[in-house]
Amino acid sequence: MRGRVAAGWLVLGAAVAWGGVARAQVAADAQEAARVPWTADTPAAAPVVPDAAAVPVWRRPWVRPLASLLFPGSGQLLAHHDRGLVYLAVEVWFVARALAWSQQGRQLRSQFQTLAFDVARQPFTATRIDGPWDYYETMSHYVSSGAYNTSTVPGVFAPETDTLTFNGAMWLLARRNYLANPDSIPPPTDPRYQSALAFYKQRAFGDAFRWSWQDARLEMDVYRQTIHDSDNAYRAATNYLGAVLANHLSSFVDAFIMTRLGRSGVMPHVQVSGDPRAGVLLVWEHEF
Repeated sequence: MRGRVAAGWLVLGAAVAWGGVARAQVAADAQEAARVPWTADTPAAAPVVPDAAAVPVWRRPWVRPLASLLFPGSGQLLAHHDRGLVYLAVEVWFVARALAWSQQGRQLRSQFQTLAFDVARQPFTATRIDGPWDYYETMSHYVSSGAYNTSTVPGVFAPETDTLTFNGAMWLLARRNYLANPDSIPPPTDPRYQSALAFYKQRAFGDAFRWSWQDARLEMDVYRQTIHDSDNAYRAATNYLGAVLANHLSSFVDAFIMTRLGRSGVMPHVQVSGDPRAGVLLVWEHEF
């Protein structure tokens, strides 16, 4: 979500700055035309249009802000300002930290997936099938998944009734949603029972994903901590990616101010807390 918000501001800032540069160019052309002296003997002539091809690309007003938007610091370096190196260094550092935290998150995810299968899942299935993220989150909250079908009669389906297990909790929730009295089970042919059963089948985990930490509480604590550390690593990577987008926007605004106002622009300052997972603060300063 932060990345999408930052990207939206980036596009909006680019559009506003593009219009400002265009207005500045029109005003400059009007001032140039006003300096040409006119007398009654001066023959009427068509307005002189500057030859755009004669102006180097890197000296055109829209190039530096656009270059800074795509590659932070490039617009400042085109204008011979050394602080472009600051934007470039900040960009490299942010990207490196984002990649490092993302890699750590993947390593931790592999660790807790392996731990879950070796300890809690392997007694029920010999084939490892990695589940979605919410499956592993659920494993950290419930000691056991419970059986998907507790019936031993072929062709008969009986949901898990132990409410301390995940599947049992889902069957209780289904009964509360669709039955007038969750403790009074209607016949299997009753439409309300069929609706509750469909709800249960949609949310309960089957035998391929069954688990139990019943005799491995210490391993479950390690599993929970590993999942927590993985979440923090991915969150830190997301924060640094947001800082990358902010650095692009900062460099763009700086180059735009230099191009339009001919002033010093803005100067970025990076503030990182002792724990990088807490986030990164990017501060801009500008003198008017």
